[in-house]
Order: sequence, then C-alpha cells, then structure tokens
Amino acid sequence: MNFDLPYPSSRSPVLGRNVVATSQPLAAQAGLAMLAKGGTAADAAVAAAMVMTVVEPTGCGVGSDAFALYWDGSSLHGLDASGRAPAAWTPERFAGRQDMPQRGWDAVSVPGVVSGWIALHERHGRLPLEIVAEPALRYARDGFAVSPVIAVLWANGARQLGDQPGFAEHFMPDGAAPKAGQIVRRPDLADTLQDIVATRGASFYRGRLGEKMAAHAALHGGGLTLADLDAHRADWVKPISVGFRKAAVQEIPPAGQGIAALMALGLLENFDLESHGVDSVETTHLMIEAIKLALADAEQHIGDVDAMTVSAADLLSPAYLAERRRLIDPGLAGLPAYGAPRPGGTIYLCAADAEGRMASFIQSNYMGFGSGVVVPGTGISLQNRGAGFSLKAGHPNQVGPGKRPFHTIIPGFATTRDGAHPLMSFGVMGGPMQAQGHLQMAVRVLAYGQNPQAAADAPRWRVAGGRKVVVEANFDPDLAQGLADLGHEVVRETPDAVFGFGGAQMIVCGEDGYIAGSDPRKDGQAVAF
Repeated sequence: MNFDLPYPSSRSPVLGRNVVATSQPLAAQAGLAMLAKGGTAADAAVAAAMVMTVVEPTGCGVGSDAFALYWDGSSLHGLDASGRAPAAWTPERFAGRQDMPQRGWDAVSVPGVVSGWIALHERHGRLPLEIVAEPALRYARDGFAVSPVIAVLWANGARQLGDQPGFAEHFMPDGAAPKAGQIVRRPDLADTLQDIVATRGASFYRGRLGEKMAAHAALHGGGLTLADLDAHRADWVKPISVGFRKAAVQEIPPAGQGIAALMALGLLENFDLESHGVDSVETTHLMIEAIKLALADAEQHIGDVDAMTVSAADLLSPAYLAERRRLIDPGLAGLPAYGAPRPGGTIYLCAADAEGRMASFIQSNYMGFGSGVVVPGTGISLQNRGAGFSLKAGHPNQVGPGKRPFHTIIPGFATTRDGAHPLMSFGVMGGPMQAQGHLQMAVRVLAYGQNPQAAADAPRWRVAGGRKVVVEANFDPDLAQGLADLGHEVVRETPDAVFGFGGAQMIVCGEDGYIAGSDPRKDGQAVAF
C-alpha cells in the first residue's frame, strides 16, 4: 500500500483496528462508539446509518431504501432492503406520461431501509438495538449542528420541494432551510425512531407508523397502502462478482447498477493498465470506454431480477465480456448508446471491527430529499425510487405492481480471488456516478496500490451521454486535452457545482489493521482506534 498523497488533500489515511468512515462526522463517531462498547461492524453500521437519517436528510431518511455487503469474519453476505412498487402501480396508471414522476406520492415505492437495519442487526449485531439507536435518538431530540455541505444541499432541496406535502412543515420550520452551524432538532423523527426500535420495525410496516404513511398517501392520491408495506421483506442475497487483478470485486445483484461496475472491471482485466500511469490518458480513456459499454448494457437489460430476460451471469460471462471488449479502441472514443445520468441523493458508509468483520452499507432517497413528501408528525421523509422505473412497454424495468425499480445505489466490496479473505469495503455515493466511481476507486487501489485517501482525493470524471465526459474543476488540463484529442467531448465542471462527482468512503485491510479514507467533497471523516 502506497501512503503517498499525490493530490491536494486536507486529510491523511486513518489507521486502526476498529474503523468507521462516513460522510458526516457525528455518524462516524456514533459507529465508532458502538465498536468501543464491544459491538460488531454491523452494530457500527446500523448506528451510523440511523444517525445519518437525522443529520444528513438531504441524502437519506427512514423512508429510504438500503443495501449492504457484510463480511462476517469468514464469508460475504448481501442484503437487499429495497422496496417494491405498490400494487396500484400498473402501467395503465402512468399512461400518457413520457417518464415516471420524480416528486410526490407517485414516485414513492415501499421504503425498505428500516427492514435493512433490523435484518442486519438481528443477524450480525451484538449490542441491544436500544444502545445502537441511542446516538440517533439523542441528536434528533437534543439537536445537532448542520454541517456545511449539507446546508447547501438543504437549501437547494427547499427551493425545489417546499410545496410537497409535509416538506416545509418539517424541514423549513422557520420558513427557510437551516444554515451551516445552526442547531436543528427533529422531535417527530425521534419519536418515530423510538417506535421503530421498540417494535423492531413492525410499527413501520404493519402498525401505527405504517397506518400514518398509508393515510397520508390516500389523502394525496398516492397508491401506497398498508398492505403494500406489510408485504415488504428485506432479502439476503448472494453477491455477484468479477475477477480484477488479485481481487474478486463484489456487488449486489440487480436490480442495482453494481453489475455495470463489474462489467467495466471485467472489460479492463485484459488490458495492461499498469504500463501507463494511473492518471495517464491511456488508462483514463480505457476506463471511460469500458464504463460506457457497461452502462449501455445496464440501460438495456437491468430491472427487477424476475423480469430480466438475460441474467447477471450472462452479462459477466468471459465470452460476453470478450465480445464487448473488442469494441474498445485504445485510440478513439466510441459512441455506445446509453442513458444520460440524473443527479442523486445518497449516503454511503463502511465499518470494520478488530475481530475481522466488515460492513459496506448504503441508504438513499435517490434525488436529494427524494419525493419531497414528509408524513406529518413523524419526520418520515420518503424516497422517490419509483422514478427509477421505465415506462417503455416490455422493458425489464417497466413499472408494474410488486416490482423493484432499477437502483443506482450500490455498496462495493473486494475479497481475494478465492473469496477467503476480505480486501476492502468501499462505495461512492451520488446517483448514477456510483458505478463510475466504483470503477475509478477499484482501479486506483487494486491495480495501482493507491491508499484509500489518495483514491478519494483524486479528481474524477463521469460520462454523461454520447462522447461527453464531464471532469472536475481541478482535473489535470493536459489529461483533459489528451482525452479530447481521442475524440472525447470534455466539459469542465464549474468550481461552484454541488456534488456532481459523488462522495467516497473506503476501508482497506492492512497487515496489522485497517486503512481508511473519507472523501473531501463531503463533510465526513474516517475515525479509528
């Protein structure tokens, strides 16, 4: 592991035997407190995730969805806590529209994050749930200081969503979004979290809280019912993987976009990247071309796994990857067809304990505050994951009752090729940037040996449709020109653009502990002891 920091950074890698990395310091500290109490990485992840719904509502809430990859000390497990479409969501319900709604109740699928917390804690936690939830309850009741990046995103959300049912009442109590440093209390959410803990989530899906959500949906013409909530279950799933260098990189299977990151890594496996520098034109071009092909396939083939006509195994098969690899020209930007990305609102965190367990956990509203809908008196802000469905007839991702929509949020993990030992837990929050971010982080660490902080600090790029590649404001001008010379349409993001390149957190296994990094684009930190 190389501990150099080749990019401007205000942070150093964090080392320790117990580590948590999140995008908000209060959540990272809450997770570390669980480890100090003798908890597992699962306890730490759930504690941090619960705090995040309080202190970073711009990316997540108790009405979010979630996924996790969890190394229990001997093997890796996947958890799909994403919700399904309400029974009322037939294609006919949305007839005449060009796209699925992005705001309001018709964008809200069943929220799954609460089921994810409970499932992960029940199977892999050690501490009582009441202790795990204590930091989140304390910040919701007693208040927390709004962090700088979240203050900007909160103001953006308030401008867009102030007219959505319940939003202004809960998130703009003084008529405006809170400013950085302002103390915010969320007593309604505290009561909801207390109810969730006391009933182990039953109130949310089958009791008082579920009834409040269903009643509010009915009042505003939404399709979500108590029966839809009651039918929800989080699923333990087998991760999908692809070999890259000495690692097997692992993702959650569809309907998530993690398979796109795996396909891109599989496409790159036979290229000699290391003969060029990590920030060379040659390596960057090949990564861009690989993810463009992978995203084209994801756009065409990925949806609810029960509706897909090709399987994840088909898309990751060596023969198919070899066929797609022939489309990559090392000297020219290609033009595969794929959809242009949308902005996202997500939080990612990871945790690792001294006994060898590691958690890779992600929860998300999707677009910022999600649907904008907040159930009065509860603090339950609801995602807009229904916007991820397609209205194209016959598409595997076409909206339909009980289907899971295409998901942008993806936790990442890597093990040794034989799956016997963990190597790293990692993620890059930020909508469709996530598969692209996973690719960039994995290549930097697994192929070039960069440490997690350097990999997080490095300037990023993202493909944005056609040959367009958007690069960060601090992206190397010579590298940008080199890409342009190969036919890429390079656009430099303005310095004041907000959160267009994601936020990474990563924990890598070292010889005597863990090495962690936290993205400087967010407010967070990696903490350890």
